[in-house]
Amino acid sequence: MALRGPKVWLWRWRRNPLKRRGDRVEAWVVLGVWMLTVFVALLAGTTVSRSVEDGLARERVEWRPLVARLAERAPGAASENGHVSRAETVWATARWTAADGSEHSGQLRVPAGSAVGAPVTVWTDSEGRQVTRPVTESQARVRASLIGGAAGLCAAAVPLVAGRALRGRLERRRIDQWDAEWARFGPMWGRTTG
Repeated sequence: MALRGPKVWLWRWRRNPLKRRGDRVEAWVVLGVWMLTVFVALLAGTTVSRSVEDGLARERVEWRPLVARLAERAPGAASENGHVSRAETVWATARWTAADGSEHSGQLRVPAGSAVGAPVTVWTDSEGRQVTRPVTESQARVRASLIGGAAGLCAAAVPLVAGRALRGRLERRRIDQWDAEWARFGPMWGRTTG
């Protein structure tokens, strides 16, 4: 079991007569890398998060629901009392007219057994193409936060890896210096005075 003394804060910057120039450089590299990592992570995370949230807000404004009509009978059977069961949905082809008057068709999830011509809601973009239902504001915030956080973590990896590579190079240089010093002074230890 190793005996350890009290933890010394900012030990890389304390005065020590044995501290070499390389030790001071490494201390500043570590500080710079951590500051750059935090800055890059925050910048990338907030930029991506705002971009995603703005894009989702634009979708909420531009995407509109339209009433489409089924072009075919939906597969499956209606419930026993003649009503369509909402629990089971199937894919069926529907047609709709966009705001500009153009005709469109696509596959939609509809209740099983729905009749031809039954109305269904389809979400469309500004050109009348079928899209998914836009996310709510709270869902957009959560999605933007998650994507921004992932982008921030990925961006933070760049300065961390670069800093680790630089510290590895400093370590190799320090070991080479030690080897040179040992080569010069090591043979003196075997001599005796006499």
